[in-house]
Amino acid sequence: MAILGKATSQGTQTYRERYLTQCAASHFREVNGLAVSSIGIGTYLGQPDKPTDTAVTEAVVEAVRGGINLIDTAINYRYMHAEWSIREALLQLIIKDGVVSREELIICSKGGFLPDRDRNTWFAKEYINNQTFNIQPIDLVGGCHCLHPEYLQDQLDRTLENLDVETIDIYYLHNPETQLSEVSHKVFYKRLSLAFEVMEAAVKAGKISAYGLATWNGFRVPPSHASHIDLAHAKSLARQAAGSQADSFKFIQLPVNLGMLEAIVKPTQKLESQMVSAIAAANKLGISAIASAAIGQAKGLGHIPETLNAAFGDRPLTNAMKTLQFTRSVPGLLAALVGMKAKNHLAENLELAAIAPLSKTTWQALISPTN
Repeated sequence: MAILGKATSQGTQTYRERYLTQCAASHFREVNGLAVSSIGIGTYLGQPDKPTDTAVTEAVVEAVRGGINLIDTAINYRYMHAEWSIREALLQLIIKDGVVSREELIICSKGGFLPDRDRNTWFAKEYINNQTFNIQPIDLVGGCHCLHPEYLQDQLDRTLENLDVETIDIYYLHNPETQLSEVSHKVFYKRLSLAFEVMEAAVKAGKISAYGLATWNGFRVPPSHASHIDLAHAKSLARQAAGSQADSFKFIQLPVNLGMLEAIVKPTQKLESQMVSAIAAANKLGISAIASAAIGQAKGLGHIPETLNAAFGDRPLTNAMKTLQFTRSVPGLLAALVGMKAKNHLAENLELAAIAPLSKTTWQALISPTN
């Protein structure tokens, strides 16, 4: 039986209040009535094996017990093992131990990439040669990605089964700019429009609460780049897909860290007659931005700028904690995602939850051209 319910305002506020004694008040942020932890647990890296499954499950359990209620995954992460690991964590937290209710957690997943090792053979067997679907070889891009409406519907249903939940709180189309490696922008936006229709129908069916675009390059590169996605245009397509109702395209996910500042400082998005950064555009369009790769997948942690070191004074933080603190403090950012299977990394991130993010003034001084 699926775990019923979804994240609610009352549930997430209850979670926030429970952890106010061990987390900084500003660790939680509000969006769409939900109280969301400013640090989320990611589940991308690792081998598709039992030891990693166990480590991920234990990490999710301890993260939720320590003040993190934002859980992020994707069906292709570790070939569905990531979703299975989260299912085990949810069963332990909600059903077995009763530590939290389903309404207190924001659960996110993604669809678009193929979740099987043998991609082409699997895709042909499951979709092209399956008379249940009207999916053609041309719908597969780069041998790894598909946005066909029937594919997305089926992938969403598989994710619901993998997680054993009734509703996913945020469902992302995963790196949709992958499509632009083979199709024109005109074709891409047509496919995106049809995908949004699937997402809006899923909201009405109670399968998801909101949806978004989880990107790598799409929003950070300039309009002249082949992988560029126009966020304002995407939002307009979502509004059309929603018809007379308000659309549910409410989130984007994109990499933000010390070494990847494009989403903050590069004017890649056009709003009316102005060029602004991706995060600024999202904020103006009523879309919440969440950072992936918040510590750059641990790359470059040995090279912390002296200005960032100075911002923490004598506070004993590791380089990973300083990097994550930098990212979670980005003005206009809802939350920062970071993988944390190792117990020491998890402990560090939970320790950081007790510290208030950097002030806007301090953060802006860190990226000032004079520093």
